[in-house]
Amino acid sequence: MAAVDVLRRNAVSVEGDPAAPPIVFGPGYGTSQDMWRLVAPQFVGERRVVRFDHVGSGDSDVSAYDRRKYDSLRGYAADLLDILRHLDLHDVVFVGHSVSAMIGALAAIEEPDRFAQLIMLGPSPRYLNDDGYVGGFERADIDGLLDALEVNHVSWAAEMAPALMKNPERPELAAELAESMARTDTMVAQHFARVTFLSDMRRFLKNISTPTLILQSADDLIAPLEVGEYLHENIEGSELVVLSAAGHYAHLSDPTEIERQIRRRL
Repeated sequence: MAAVDVLRRNAVSVEGDPAAPPIVFGPGYGTSQDMWRLVAPQFVGERRVVRFDHVGSGDSDVSAYDRRKYDSLRGYAADLLDILRHLDLHDVVFVGHSVSAMIGALAAIEEPDRFAQLIMLGPSPRYLNDDGYVGGFERADIDGLLDALEVNHVSWAAEMAPALMKNPERPELAAELAESMARTDTMVAQHFARVTFLSDMRRFLKNISTPTLILQSADDLIAPLEVGEYLHENIEGSELVVLSAAGHYAHLSDPTEIERQIRRRL
């Protein structure tokens, strides 16, 4: 695939000095790279800053969506590696929100020499509770979520956004989140949700050799504190930071703190 196709497919944006060390920001489920707009530009003066959209979200090329390819998170990891290869990026600091954290982990496992660090914001290797594991959801919870999404994903986004965002005193944040999720192609939103919420990445964690920072919000509906602790225990040499920010989107509600935590690791 030609580089121009990769850039168009994932609506890749690149800022900063091409010779500077790269930092790549990955968006969470159903949202666009705009979710990083309060954090990513702060690094342009010192880093080559790359943002992108997953296929079907944001300004990506939805015609590139292949249901078989994206039937697991490996398809999204392949896209991320495509981007890094075509931009010839090495020593990458990858900052992934939510499911992008696990996508970045898969990519780093496949090509560890391409990555310098993984910074995971609100990650989860498994959303379903299991014996001895707290993921935050029972199967009935996930089934209900997926059923509601398949009825009307725009209404689902509007209803879920306030609970995901928290910070009720700032309703504009939930409104922005709902709008971003509503832009995602309906078929993609439904399929990506099923792939995301039913995935189980736990068996891969032992294979992560890239230095990893886990940023865990203190009050997160999607990724409870036990999930962050599990990741920390199972990713060798990782660091866990519990943020004071509430909600699953700390890069919107407290971008200054997220920037500070990233800088601390650079």
